[in-house]
Amino acid sequence: WAQIIRVQSPDGVKRITATKRETAATFLKKVAKEFGFQNNGFSVYINRNKTGEITASSNKSLNLLKVKHGDLLFLFPSSLAGPSSEMETTPQGFKAFGAPNVVEDEIDQYLSKQDGKIYRSRDPQLCRHGPLGKCVHCVPLEPFDEDYLNHLEPPVKHMSFHAYIRKLTGGADKGKFVALENISCKIKSGCEGHLPWPNGICTKCQPSAITLNRQKYRHVDNIMFENHTVADRFLDFWRKTGNQHFGYLYGRYTEHKDIPLGIRAEVAAIYEPPQIGTQNSLELLEDPKAEVVDEIAAKLGLRKVGWIFTDLVSEDTRKGTVRYSRNKDTYFLSSEECITAGDFQNKHPNICRLSPDGHFGSKFVTAVATGGPDNQVHFEGYQVSNQCMALVRDECLLPCKDAPELGYAKESSSEQYVPDVFYKDIDKFGNEITQLARPLPVEYLIIDITTTFPKDPVYTFSISQNPFPIENRDVLGETQDFHSLATYLSQNTSSVFLDTISDFHLLLFLVTNEVMPLQDSISLLLEAVRTGNEELAQTWKRSEQWATIEQLCSTVGVQLPGLHEYGAVGGSAHVATAAMWACQHCTFMNQPGTGHCEMCSLPRT
Repeated sequence: WAQIIRVQSPDGVKRITATKRETAATFLKKVAKEFGFQNNGFSVYINRNKTGEITASSNKSLNLLKVKHGDLLFLFPSSLAGPSSEMETTPQGFKAFGAPNVVEDEIDQYLSKQDGKIYRSRDPQLCRHGPLGKCVHCVPLEPFDEDYLNHLEPPVKHMSFHAYIRKLTGGADKGKFVALENISCKIKSGCEGHLPWPNGICTKCQPSAITLNRQKYRHVDNIMFENHTVADRFLDFWRKTGNQHFGYLYGRYTEHKDIPLGIRAEVAAIYEPPQIGTQNSLELLEDPKAEVVDEIAAKLGLRKVGWIFTDLVSEDTRKGTVRYSRNKDTYFLSSEECITAGDFQNKHPNICRLSPDGHFGSKFVTAVATGGPDNQVHFEGYQVSNQCMALVRDECLLPCKDAPELGYAKESSSEQYVPDVFYKDIDKFGNEITQLARPLPVEYLIIDITTTFPKDPVYTFSISQNPFPIENRDVLGETQDFHSLATYLSQNTSSVFLDTISDFHLLLFLVTNEVMPLQDSISLLLEAVRTGNEELAQTWKRSEQWATIEQLCSTVGVQLPGLHEYGAVGGSAHVATAAMWACQHCTFMNQPGTGHCEMCSLPRT
């Protein structure tokens, strides 16, 4: 009697045909052949936690080993066999299987070790037991308890991702059959039984149809701007021009304690890449500094956590009100914005050990500055679902030109096979019906995230009354050059150097300017800013690089406090540098004695 045994490995699941009387040695030979291993290159276990190993030396049959039709066994290559320090155990005893070599984010490692249960005190009216007892009215709740989440204020529609994992891995089997697999809309490669598409396709290589469901969990539960200044400086561009604007959110992921096992994206700074904005459109340009910005942010303990854009139209300039345009009667995110968000999320995947691919979903968030019901500027947060990410990644989703609230699932062509995409709706008789996603309401793809500001502001970077200009704002006449640096330093005369230099946009300028980039010599300063160490900052201030920066600032006609005509007090090593002069038009440093700029050929002024 033939039976099918499933074997899961880090490369996926395969099905092995065997019989009840087949010995373990014979079965393992079939496994080795199917997976392409040597006889001793792997181990097979009955349980996910590496217990109940099936060994070739055993003469027992599969029937005696209690391996039945449809069972799932677990294969570990020899490098992963046996106890592994990298395999984290959750409080439920579940061990991650799928991609054990990946390193998850710190917040994920922290939350996976937390209990996560919701503890309740003894109810004096309903509980009839002693102080050490527990009953249904006071027993701890699981973090995914829907009744508890629905009764929070405001109600929580989406459980946290780690609560969702606890739900999957709970129960008697401890998640034995759980696999967080990413959706694929592409034809599987390597099928040799027929001609390639469009001349042939079969059930083995054909991707499954997709029925869109509202995602029950979310990877990020809250977006919090550290302080109002971060957001206000970003909004200043729209206030001064009336044009929409775009930026990347840099911050960190922390625990969100208002939701069981929740994750918060804390925003410390907003980087504004090159772009062209109008009153109703945005176009991103190529950013040659993108990688450097990410490197500097990483050294400051930050990472890119999301993106933000404005959709603001002034309604009454005298009252300072804006139009309330995004609501349930129109849309919250347009189809184009959903596709853009999906693309960003695909570029920033969430590292996850429970997925055979090593990643599942994304923590990359979308923030929108738009008008609220009170006609004031509100910040709204969103993500798109994992299903939307798959449709965007495999180029199956298109926007509708005249209806921003609708998307459109592509149809198959000779160049691309597209699986059918459906969504469920309620007809006029109250019956649930299945509709083809042509067109598709994008509300099925959106996950909303609360966006907040703290009662007690947090400042990763210092706040100044005269801040350093933000990058790529030349259209406003705000440029980053040594004249603006000299002006900033002359207006910020704090005795604490760390307060003066702790400006995200200033640090980026010091690293990326073309006259004297400090990319190779600024690590000490970045460490001082990250740790808030004034002593380290003072050590860097005494370096030759900062002395040269001061000399360059002095050549643009702004005298810095405590700086003589030819350099820092007591220093004579930079007299030759002081004789150079900076062009007022392009900031290029020219040799002494030249009357015209060597870069732009304009006369010295």
